[in-house]
Amino acid sequence: DFLCISLVNGFTQLRYNLGDRTVILQTLQKIHANGNTWHSLSAGRVGNEGYLDLDGINITRKASPGMKALDTHTDFFVGGVSSLNLVNPMAIENEPTGFTGCIREVVINNRELNLTVTDSKGGANIGDCDGTDCGYAVCKNNGTCKVENSGFSCSCPREWTGTMCEQSIYCSQNMCGSHALCIPQPSSLSYTCACTLGWTGKYCDNKIKFYIAKFVGNSYIKYTDPFYGKRDLQYSRLSLNFTTNQTEGLIAWMGKSEDEDNDFLAIGLANGTLKVVINLGERISVPLMHNKYFTCSDGRWHFITVVQNQTCIKVYLDEELILFEDIDPQRKYTALNYDGICYFGGFEIGRKVNIVTTGLFQNEFFGKIKDVVLFQDSKKIQLMKAEGYNIHDGNSGN
Repeated sequence: DFLCISLVNGFTQLRYNLGDRTVILQTLQKIHANGNTWHSLSAGRVGNEGYLDLDGINITRKASPGMKALDTHTDFFVGGVSSLNLVNPMAIENEPTGFTGCIREVVINNRELNLTVTDSKGGANIGDCDGTDCGYAVCKNNGTCKVENSGFSCSCPREWTGTMCEQSIYCSQNMCGSHALCIPQPSSLSYTCACTLGWTGKYCDNKIKFYIAKFVGNSYIKYTDPFYGKRDLQYSRLSLNFTTNQTEGLIAWMGKSEDEDNDFLAIGLANGTLKVVINLGERISVPLMHNKYFTCSDGRWHFITVVQNQTCIKVYLDEELILFEDIDPQRKYTALNYDGICYFGGFEIGRKVNIVTTGLFQNEFFGKIKDVVLFQDSKKIQLMKAEGYNIHDGNSGN
């Protein structure tokens, strides 16, 4: 299998093979080979359907039914390869040669690769393309870079300041402590302090311990499972106690949530009823709704357990089996590859629940969570030792 982007006689080509045939897409227009015109290129595939977009002009190709997964376990190469005989003869039209020119802002599955000496695994014969201290995107937040004798200077938009326009003007005089992030609030011309786990207060200067985690809507906990490498991912289990008086909210999400191809198991509330969603592969998200008359948004403690036995899902609420479903009798995907990541209450600051979950859940969680257990572990997760922000002590009144 391969996916390759190349230049052929001035045109841009995308070629990929998922195991059965090579699909070829080529742009309608040629690139400007004058050495001073930047082009924006977007290429990829969804299943076996490919797309190639050069400067806003899009080409798509729907391949005939066949393979849908790109199985590659090699390094990702930009601009050339360590040995040209590694290149599959079908991946490029002519004899393979290395790229001459400039490349910047490489984004794969919504994650930008830092093309630097320290961030890349290796490389050879690479130089700085810009040649000045301004380089690429030195000035943040749409600031304008100007080369100076002593280096560079940034001209910042109205609401940003700092040497690289990295700081909001609303946070320039902030009083948030060392255990806090300053969050600008442009609508009120002010800011709030987001407290790291174990700290609270207006300026995050009060140290706390908690066993019950209280979530206030802009809170989250991200837990990394230290035993992930030893788990049998065909038999997953997550149990916890929660209480809330809100009818919408994401309670827990097992999975990376970095792009829509990631496996996940999610628990939350929709219209006051329990909603469990499983994705074991190929974005086949199966929502399971508990439609009994009673609501989970009653301010009482509720105990939930979700058990995944390959494609069979059982959901227990207050020790009563409320859902039992085989989400794929064909058994195409049977493992929950959650990468050892569990979120509770929401996602990182700036990542909205309705966007990350593509509308499966609408809001962050307001309420309390305790007694979280993964798989058949004998001990509860120590939420205090995870990472997160804006978590309060659920035992006290704050």
